Amino acid sequence: MKGEALVVLRPEGMYCPRGDFYIDPSRPVGCAVITHGHGDHARVGMGCYHASDASLPLLQWRLGEQHYVAHGYGERFRLGDALLSLHPAGHVLGSAQVRIEVDGEVWVVSGDYKRQPDPTCEAFEPLRCDTFITECTFGLPIYRWPDTHCVVADIAAWREECATQGDAAILYCYALGKAQRVLAELLALGGQPPAWLHGAVDAGVQVYRQAGVPLLATERVADAPRGMDFAGQLIIAPPSAAGSSWLRRFRRAQQGFASGWMQLRGNRRRGNYDRGFVVSDHADWPGLLQSVGQTQASRVIAMHGNTEALVRLLNEAGTRAETFDLSRGEED
Repeated sequence: MKGEALVVLRPEGMYCPRGDFYIDPSRPVGCAVITHGHGDHARVGMGCYHASDASLPLLQWRLGEQHYVAHGYGERFRLGDALLSLHPAGHVLGSAQVRIEVDGEVWVVSGDYKRQPDPTCEAFEPLRCDTFITECTFGLPIYRWPDTHCVVADIAAWREECATQGDAAILYCYALGKAQRVLAELLALGGQPPAWLHGAVDAGVQVYRQAGVPLLATERVADAPRGMDFAGQLIIAPPSAAGSSWLRRFRRAQQGFASGWMQLRGNRRRGNYDRGFVVSDHADWPGLLQSVGQTQASRVIAMHGNTEALVRLLNEAGTRAETFDLSRGEED
């Protein structure tokens, strides 16, 4: 029946009653549709995993052997009474939006997405729908991303600056998606020496390489000669490495963090980083507004992060807007 809720909240997560499936469930269920491979969206224990074929390398790496059903972008498939298709979200390799159609009613669940170009994954595809369930991680007007090419050029310049001072340049960023994007942008910049990787970052980088994504040449820190001076080298590590014993191998080092959270200078100071680089794999405020507008949805449901400002703005503009309260962990 047109107008019914095609997606509702249950303790396991977002559920489609007419299709009897969950989207990115947080607990074991029989049938799951997975938007992408981050750990707060893809978990073990599901009876069946429907996902984009481009996301399979990440899912297999993270979750091991499972019952996967892969779908090409735009390919339609049926679960119960629901007609589904997966469409690029532009977040990480294989990330997808979920389009659900029942009796002419169309809902789209965005998953995580961004609107900036990213050489490591397909660009976000705007989809018209009646109801749009959108992530809202950076849903405040202060979040407006600079051009990523310029930010990566700043990272390269910082590495050169560290070289003149005899320091290593340790860049913290999320090990799945962000690190690979930085490496792809450094490759496009040209003339950059190989980067050195923490083991947790290297594992994900190898998955991207095997999937055919061009990335800057890399070496593992663990494979470096004993006593090597890393002065002037770019080292990429997950945020969890900050303050750990792993840092002892670097005699002198400056530390930077690549994240959308670096838009706020207070976050850089609290993290005690020498440099903050604004690179995000989520939509900024203009990107959220652009995406909502392109759907032409009469109803918007915001989830994750800062939802209040977007919901208030849309309601004031005459679009019915509300919030799904989903608790998520860090992507790292």
